[in-house]
Amino acid sequence: MSLPSHVQDEFTSQADACQRLGSPFTARLLTLAAARLTACGSVGEALAAWPISSVHDDALGLRLAGALHALVLCGADPVLAAAYPGAAAPAGADDEALWAAVSAALDRHGRDVAAMLASPPQTNEVARSAMLLPGLCVIARETGLTLDLLEIGASAGLNLLVDRYRIGIGEAWAGPSDSPVRLTPECRGATPRLDPIHIRERRGCDLRPVDITDPAARTRLSAYVWADQTARRQRLAAALEIAASAPPVLDRADAVDWLAQRLRTRAPGAMTVIQHSIVLQYLPTPAREALVALILGAGAAATLDAPLAWLRMEGVPGAGHAGLYLDLWPGGESRYLADCDYHGRWIAWRGKG
Repeated sequence: MSLPSHVQDEFTSQADACQRLGSPFTARLLTLAAARLTACGSVGEALAAWPISSVHDDALGLRLAGALHALVLCGADPVLAAAYPGAAAPAGADDEALWAAVSAALDRHGRDVAAMLASPPQTNEVARSAMLLPGLCVIARETGLTLDLLEIGASAGLNLLVDRYRIGIGEAWAGPSDSPVRLTPECRGATPRLDPIHIRERRGCDLRPVDITDPAARTRLSAYVWADQTARRQRLAAALEIAASAPPVLDRADAVDWLAQRLRTRAPGAMTVIQHSIVLQYLPTPAREALVALILGAGAAATLDAPLAWLRMEGVPGAGHAGLYLDLWPGGESRYLADCDYHGRWIAWRGKG
């Protein structure tokens, strides 16, 4: 028995997105899953029972791809690993061999894969720091203030460490020259200014924050990076090493409740920056509306002694790419600063400076 059409459609849609975002292997994997995976066994039954209303918001295709990749990375299934991209076969096995390996892996590890489907994907894409940094520079330059970063959907908190990475955009550079993380996105058009920033405090929240001291959690995080994007996985590993020396504070909490509490107790003497990247699309509509209302309300109440900024990299509806948005209070000025690739591969600066 085939999977329900809404699950098949979601896999096909996600496959198209993976192809556009530079992962032909994941596109093939999900296309095969849409056509050949049945509603039998632990995984098939879990997928078939998924509510129609949440199959897209839950990124079901990415959950399956991540669960299979985790089997490869942890060494649990050498046969599946042999069909995945590697030095000998960068594109992975052909369709027939790949699906044979996937089917066998689901038979052997179905319960483990089904259990991982319950967790939302987390990549903590480090390259998004190169998208966020120009916005932080605008805030610091125009206000002259030290920054207190509050990040929602922080995952492992790696994008709270933006000032510890070497970032180059066009002819502009920032960050320590000896950083093991080097981010050089394609600069399309004007080069943004990368002025120095000073971060006083950095803190984040997530419903499932990643404990970077746990090897299994690190593997799980890496598993959500698409299997044929080795550079992304290497970048993640380097950022995790940086974080291990001085990890940011992360709280297990609902974004709205956490942010409300942090905004009530913020210390004077700095610009509080609410930061997030590719988070809103994963929030249920009521939670997303409550979060936006909370931030706008806090912005309306901001003063010169307690200023507030809202910097976010989120999808631009219908555009096929993300955008970098900034609101500054008091004053409430809203700006669209840049077009951005979802994975930080390029940036087209639209802001001032």
